[in-house]
Amino acid sequence: MYREDLILKGHRLEKLLQNLKWSVNDYELYEQALTHSSYAYEFNLHQKHNRRLEFLGDAVLELVISDYLYHRYKKFPEGKLTRMRADIVCEQTLARLANDFELGKYLLLGKGEAQDGGHKRRSLLADALEALIGALYLDLGYKEAYRLIINLFKPVFNVLEEGVLRNDYKTQLQELSQSRFGEPPKYELIEETGPDHRKVFDVELFIAGKAVSTGEGHSKKDAEQAAAKAALEKFKNSSRK
Repeated sequence: MYREDLILKGHRLEKLLQNLKWSVNDYELYEQALTHSSYAYEFNLHQKHNRRLEFLGDAVLELVISDYLYHRYKKFPEGKLTRMRADIVCEQTLARLANDFELGKYLLLGKGEAQDGGHKRRSLLADALEALIGALYLDLGYKEAYRLIINLFKPVFNVLEEGVLRNDYKTQLQELSQSRFGEPPKYELIEETGPDHRKVFDVELFIAGKAVSTGEGHSKKDAEQAAAKAALEKFKNSSRK
């Protein structure tokens, strides 16, 4: 089964790299970047999963985005640059970008993880994108990785420059909730799973005592932001009816 999966994924890996317009050298690095720990454990592959690459890719991405913003916005103070970087490298933005090129369908997941919808899970997609960036850096070095990462994130930069990338959904929802219901939303932690170094938090959002939405993230803050975004989308859709 593992060999058949790798043969299949090998062909699909080539398709993914073509879609990304990445010309690479070490295909094994990218295969590892697409291998979730659940798959590696299921087939006794030991460390041949994407967690270490994800760790590296997280740091590389933060450096690349910091480098880009520093030189692009020469008059911005460090506080504003920090907020911009946080919007760009957050889980929500990474997962949205990963969905744009259908990264989920290229992932190797364990049976249970796949059955639970792991191919579509936001946290997993963001992690896999960071792992690909880690592989890119190891394979091609910083200069080429920088060029390809900046090109990949162009849609995000375009939105940012148009001034519509506002990921502080909690603040937006609080203003809406106060005006409509006279009270702020409340967030309750409903589940905390995963290892200590990579926990996943699930929260439920209540407004005026009623459950409105849920959210997931690698921190309580990310989970609350996700729940707030979902709630805002519900209000937006209901106002159209």
